[in-house]
Amino acid sequence: MTSPTIHDSTYSWFRLAITLTIAIFTNTGMWAVITIMPALEAEFVTSRALTSLPFTLNMIGFAFGNLVIGAIIDRFGITISVICAALLSSLAYLLSTQADSIYFLAIIHLILGFGCAAGFGPLITDISHWFLRRRGIAVALTASGNYLAGAIWPALLSGVLATHGWRNVYVTLAIITVVVTIPLAFLLRRSVPETAHNIAAKKVAENTAKTNLSPRQLQILLSIAGVSCCVAMSMPQVHIVSYCVGLGYGPAIGAQMLSLMLFGGVFSRVISGLAADKIGGIYTLLIGSSLQCLALVMYLPFDGMASLYVVSLIFGLAQGGIVPSYAVIVREYLPPKEAGARVGFVIMMTIIGMALGGWMSGWIYELTGSYQMAFINGIVWNGLNMAIILWILLRGTKKRPGMPQCN
Repeated sequence: MTSPTIHDSTYSWFRLAITLTIAIFTNTGMWAVITIMPALEAEFVTSRALTSLPFTLNMIGFAFGNLVIGAIIDRFGITISVICAALLSSLAYLLSTQADSIYFLAIIHLILGFGCAAGFGPLITDISHWFLRRRGIAVALTASGNYLAGAIWPALLSGVLATHGWRNVYVTLAIITVVVTIPLAFLLRRSVPETAHNIAAKKVAENTAKTNLSPRQLQILLSIAGVSCCVAMSMPQVHIVSYCVGLGYGPAIGAQMLSLMLFGGVFSRVISGLAADKIGGIYTLLIGSSLQCLALVMYLPFDGMASLYVVSLIFGLAQGGIVPSYAVIVREYLPPKEAGARVGFVIMMTIIGMALGGWMSGWIYELTGSYQMAFINGIVWNGLNMAIILWILLRGTKKRPGMPQCN
């Protein structure tokens, strides 16, 4: 039985609002680099694959940041982690403006990605402790901060990018990150009550007793699935701007499609969060992965401007709930006091998939001269993800016919 003063309380929803706002401002770094990729290619006179290097290292930093900062919050809480990460991100933005080579810029983006990570997995973990019946929607809304950052900031800063260049965009982001994030972080100083951990631990024990997989086996399988689904996801998300430039539509059209895709992802995350509260994280993940695969297939025959707007929106609506579903599954089946490290590890693997897929798509483009094979590559990886999740479901329900288990 839950205590109304701990889970799903008025304070829980207030904390969620603050958390979402922080996420919108701290996640910007992973989308800013995508927006400026055409400008980097022109300024540094590099290949499409090499221009993807700052994004790839940004994602690697983001991945390890989720793991390291996730483990830190298990011991020290979220406030100090967010403050330090905001300062680190701001410094990285400023250092990027001094870059005179694509390689130096890529190294700085490794640092930027690490700082931005505080706004994703660690915030998701923290807010998950304050909800039980509505954990799915709380996690989904927090994760939506990542997509809202990608949907809002590229569009808002496109004018600065066009008239003053990408360096002024980064100076602007350096200032905004510190001014907004640090004061809000102090509002999250309240720690999770021990009773909340005890209540959550009982639910985890109940769920674990109903599955045929050990915590270690489940975490390994989720990690492999996370890599595969995000290799697929990265093709449209990372290369949509460059794809549109290659088709002759220009970077502004590509940025609009990215924003549309990410707004669709926000809607998808909300719906998936509601679904996870009803049917559980594993079923929600399988549905999202299947829809993402279908959307990727739709990119193959349609490359007209109007059709790409539609397909990009469909893709966003399809895949937005996938990554938050991993966090929900971890909180449903793995120990709550290890949530930061365990969520961080699985999220890290999904981001490694994004980094690998972002580089891989650029490499395939260089080999083939088009993005068609890159889309097909994503579809194959998506199929692997679906196979793993389906296997988990079949193994977990083999001796338990009936409805799915959920919190």
